[in-house]
This record gives sequence, C-alpha cells and structure tokens, in this order.
Amino acid sequence: MPELPEVETVRRGLAPWLTGKKIRDFEVLHPRAVRAGCEISFDAIRGARILRVDRRGKFLWFVLDRDVSLVGHLGMSGQILAASRKSELEPHLRARIDVGDKAREFRFIDQRTFGWLSVERLVSSEYGLLPECFAHIAPDVFADDFNEREVIAEIRRRQIEIKKALLNQEILSGIGNIYADEALWYAKIHPETRANVLSEAELRVLLKAVRRVMRSALKKGGTSFDDLYINVNGESGYFEVSLRAYGREDEPCRRCGTLIRRISFANRSSHFCPKCQRKKGARGKSRAKLDR
Repeated sequence: MPELPEVETVRRGLAPWLTGKKIRDFEVLHPRAVRAGCEISFDAIRGARILRVDRRGKFLWFVLDRDVSLVGHLGMSGQILAASRKSELEPHLRARIDVGDKAREFRFIDQRTFGWLSVERLVSSEYGLLPECFAHIAPDVFADDFNEREVIAEIRRRQIEIKKALLNQEILSGIGNIYADEALWYAKIHPETRANVLSEAELRVLLKAVRRVMRSALKKGGTSFDDLYINVNGESGYFEVSLRAYGREDEPCRRCGTLIRRISFANRSSHFCPKCQRKKGARGKSRAKLDR
C-alpha cells in the first residue's frame, strides 16, 4: 500500500497542475471508485475551484472553494495520472475528471479497487477543520502541527508492540509496513519491543529515523515493487534499491552482516536484524516465531 512518500510524491505532481483549476465535469466508471458510505454527490463539486492539493497521512485532500472537499485514497494499487486526453483509456480506469485543461485530464486507475474518491463535508476536530472521513487521523512527522513530545508520550502509554504503535494512524500518520521496518532498523529497535518500555530518548531516535527514511524515499519518488505504484507522469519510484530491512529476508544486514529475518506480525510480515535489533528486556535470541 502506498505510504507517505508515495502519496506525497503524487501530491507534489498534482499541485502545480491542479491548483487554480475548476472541476468542469467528472465520470465515475466503477462503483467502488467512490468511498463506501460517501453521502455527498459529486454534483456538489461541479464548478468548484481547486485552491490547494494537500495531504493528511496517506490521504490526498483537494481543498475547494466550497464547504466540502474532494478526498482520494490510493488503497493498495490506486494511481492518479495527469493523462493526455488523446491517450488510450487504461484497462483499470475507475474515474476521470475534466479540470478544463485542453491537453490533460485527471484519471484515477485502480486494479484492485481498494482505493477511492469521495466528496466530504468539513468538520471540526482536535486537529482543526478537516474532511470528515479522516478527521481522526493524526499529523505525520512533517506536518506543521506535529508535536513530537505529545506523540512520544502517547506511544509510551501504549502496552503494544512498537511496530503496532508506528502503524496506528491515530498516533502518527503516513507510516506503513515498509517504512516502519526501515525506521526500526535504523533505530536498532526490535519490532516486537513493547512501546511502553522504550525511553523518551529511544523514541526520539526512532522518530528521527522515520524522518530520515521518509526524506530519502521522497528524493527517490517512493518505493515501487511492481507497476502498481507510479507518480502522476506514470513513472515508478526507485527507493527499493536503498531498503535496509523490508523484503530482505536471508540477505546480510548492511550494518553487521547477520542475515535479515522475517517474522509473522499482525497478518503481515516484519523484517529485522536479529543482532542489531534485540528485543528490549529479552535475553539472548528473540522468542518470535520465524517464518521459514
């Protein structure tokens, strides 16, 4: 699933093109292209001007000159393209929007149909005025309203594995499986270490690692393991070549040479170095069940 670097790369591609344009018309080609539970018709944004293209965690947020917003989520395989009007329609095209550009149009492509677009009312939240569908989502590490001290305190209150805390979008947003594994590797923290046993200093190091990994991924356009994630120009990211832990099972750790291990974790996998990332409080080998 695209995480913060991939979604931010898409946002950066869309913003110069869409800012100031009007939504002239739209076409929904698949029912699952609209968020389940969306109560506001797309007619509400016809003629609306796009003031900004923002992002909240993994959500794209199109700020309009209306009291509603257009929101997009890429799901597992969603793509948003600034496509030539003359180009052939993609096999998995789910929605298209005319923004008055004679050369290009907004196209939403989604092979697995877990992504969506939605028209959302704005509601007051503890984070300010936000679209209703993600008003509960916390800021990410780059957001202006990100408060590191509060996030560290919230993590230390949780008696859960630190990786679960990183993946909880109500604590801090934008982090998924890939960048959680990478940040934990840099911070030398075992993914199953309990959040509440980590010190403030250790968590500051971890959040610094999150920023480091995210910035590096942004410079390289995100991570692409296949053709499902691309930017608005149809190009793949290439951060995959820089990964230190994720997807590197049985490959040598780039810090100490020990083979990277993979463990089952909350219906997904975690990758870590058993030498560099020892579980805090445990003696000797981790008791985690290995995927072999």
